[in-house]
Amino acid sequence: MMRTQMPEWRKLAEHHERTREAHLRELFAADPERGTRLTLEAAGLYLDYSKNRVTGETMRLLFALAEACGLPRAVRDMFAGERINTTENRAVLHTALRNRANAPVPVGGRDVMPAVNAVLARMADFARRVRAGQWTGHTGRRMRNVVNIGIGGSDLGPAMAAEALKPYGDRNLRVCFVSNVDGTHFAEAVRGMDPAETLFIIASKTFTTLETMTNARTARAWTLEALRDEAAVARHFVAVSTSAAEVRAFGIAPANMFEFWDWVGGRYSLCSAIGLPLMIAIGPENFAEMLEGFHAMDRHFAGAPLDANMPAILGMLGVWYNNFFGARTHAVLAYDQYLHRFAAHLQQLDMESNGKSVSRGGQRVAWATGPVVWGEPGTNGQHAFYQLIHQGTQMVPADFIGVCRSHNPLGDHHDKLMANLIAQTAALAFGKTAEELRAEGLRGGLIAHKTFDGNRPTNTILAASLTPHALGALTALYEHKVFVQGVIWDVNSFDQWGVELGKQLASAVLPELAPAGEPDLRHDSSTNALIRRYRGRRGR
Repeated sequence: MMRTQMPEWRKLAEHHERTREAHLRELFAADPERGTRLTLEAAGLYLDYSKNRVTGETMRLLFALAEACGLPRAVRDMFAGERINTTENRAVLHTALRNRANAPVPVGGRDVMPAVNAVLARMADFARRVRAGQWTGHTGRRMRNVVNIGIGGSDLGPAMAAEALKPYGDRNLRVCFVSNVDGTHFAEAVRGMDPAETLFIIASKTFTTLETMTNARTARAWTLEALRDEAAVARHFVAVSTSAAEVRAFGIAPANMFEFWDWVGGRYSLCSAIGLPLMIAIGPENFAEMLEGFHAMDRHFAGAPLDANMPAILGMLGVWYNNFFGARTHAVLAYDQYLHRFAAHLQQLDMESNGKSVSRGGQRVAWATGPVVWGEPGTNGQHAFYQLIHQGTQMVPADFIGVCRSHNPLGDHHDKLMANLIAQTAALAFGKTAEELRAEGLRGGLIAHKTFDGNRPTNTILAASLTPHALGALTALYEHKVFVQGVIWDVNSFDQWGVELGKQLASAVLPELAPAGEPDLRHDSSTNALIRRYRGRRGR
């Protein structure tokens, strides 16, 4: 049955018609305990969802929809290793990567946990050797620079986490990330580095990804130009891949290849060997603590009833705004500078997962699916785009993320940061009325400009501190929220066919940019004109 034809969907639509004008000022006035009642703690995180435009009935209807869409069964199937990625006929088992209980997880009749644990042990051994200076380069010098070369899920997750957990890193070891095929990214990343002290991690499942292998070959040439010995590749390059043949052809010994599996999607792969640069940066013990945080949220998601399930609550609130209020974007506003790449990671996680217009059964959907996800750290965003969130014509639901203890307690900086977080959620919820402005003595035309409607929905997520455990729990929270919404929208959250077309067209255009021969062009008039313009100005 079409989602919009389900009785549970229709009941929500009717409920929305009755309640859409209700204001948060009224909801809080009617329920003095609302601010403590609509809260939840799980895996070390605290969620306040009281500043949402919902009543108890709203939440009951949302959970009824989730039940009718088969969410509890879908959760069980994912954790059990069923092939829920139907278009690629694969299991979806990123949760097995951080299965700290080590309970068996069967795929095709075989427990995957021994292989998962073996790769984690190899990663830990290698990370310790690099950090201790025991893994040396071709000239015998210790590695002081680690450069991860990957793109998408092979970059965004570990790059985000390396920034978030920088306080736990070895500051004598520089860990950086190169993803863009724009040569500037590589050139600026390695500027000032000594090739004799630089280790490259090439992260590509097939070892054929265009951007990654272009940067990898450039890194190889940069290394050999300085060290002038092909044997140096084996000491300065390791691989995260599944293709031993391609890795060997590049010059990397298969013994220095770290494996992962086709049941790990790129954007869900931080806990796999894709996390090797992060493990080197923060050490195996801190990496293990992060896995514990992931696992704690996994256990909560798998075991908690829907009405006390943090990912389910966030996911269903997103459905409420996306499908019934017509909200098309969602802001993630982290009030911790170390989380400045968190929204970028969530953009891929959410939009690559649920940016779909075809159902799992292959039909066009007749309802909105994934929103545009965006955000910047507070308080920077307050001086940029909060004007639109407060007084613009669009509803922008937002998540505010903060920590109670800073890693850098300088004066009253952190109190001021958190005062802004708390105040912004209150201002968005309750606004300021014309009557309140007049009571303050304001008169004339400025009243209209200084009136804030409020009723702008937010969630607040707090952790005690940004520890590896907290980061793991927070990231898993959003992974599972995305899964919840994919189930409700009846889309496969674990494929990404939309990424492929642009790659195919780029492969066709690339030889037409080459100076030799300048082949005839048979594209549309715009594409042909752009190619000709580039040809004519390429060397100027």
